[in-house]
Amino acid sequence: MAKNYQSGFHEEGPITSFIDRISDVYNSTLSKGDARVEEWPLMQSPLPCAIILVAYFIFLHVGPKMMENQKPFELKPVLVLYNAALVLLSLYMCYEFRMSSLLAKYNYMCDPVDYSNNPLALRMASVCWWYFFSKIIELLDTVFFVLRKKNNQVTFLHVYHHSTMIVNWWLGVKYIAGGQSFFLAMFNCSVHVIMYTYYALSALGPHMQKYLTWKKYLTQIQLVQFFLVLFHTGFNIFVECSFPKGFNYAVFLYAISMVLLFGNFYSKSYRKKEKTEKAKL
Repeated sequence: MAKNYQSGFHEEGPITSFIDRISDVYNSTLSKGDARVEEWPLMQSPLPCAIILVAYFIFLHVGPKMMENQKPFELKPVLVLYNAALVLLSLYMCYEFRMSSLLAKYNYMCDPVDYSNNPLALRMASVCWWYFFSKIIELLDTVFFVLRKKNNQVTFLHVYHHSTMIVNWWLGVKYIAGGQSFFLAMFNCSVHVIMYTYYALSALGPHMQKYLTWKKYLTQIQLVQFFLVLFHTGFNIFVECSFPKGFNYAVFLYAISMVLLFGNFYSKSYRKKEKTEKAKL
């Protein structure tokens, strides 16, 4: 009996060993993160962000059902303040990315991460964290759509972009808080200044619609930014650069997905509409 018991005990060995290996890989991966950001909010482990994303997806499932028999919330003051605040935050981050890179003498083509405690390197790391945190704040975009029963706005593109940017930039701050990763973020902040200005003006009421005829240009600007990211990242894939190649490949593939999704959205929203209007003439 003792022999059989020991045999059963040893059968669990491979499972335990596998779990131990996974744990070792997880701990080893975390230990390779940027020591400067280790104690910053939300950066100790991916668990807090995982919880936020799980809550987000639960809300996406439960929220519309809860609103089925409810009147849409009137959120005009909240939306104006929220969008105006994001304009200001985006302006601040755009300025910080620009000044940090300029003062640190980035060449904008191949810029390695400075992991030192140099004030400029820490300034860049700090604005990278704020950019990551802004992506968590922007999940409220979806919340407000659901509360206002604008479920048609909660598209696959919307959810994909909002959720993946949190994952992307948790990894970005954890491992590459600086260097050429700033390029995408700086350009995106400048786009968001325009985008959230549009949303803030739109939230003021229907009387503003006659001044907001430039919505399609927002999508065009977003497409331009992703093409620039493709060029910028693609260049660094094919030249010698001390910025981690793995992150370059990841950003390049992500930018392709964004070009395809935004391009499809633009085609469906504006190109087909333009063709229909021309056909009527």
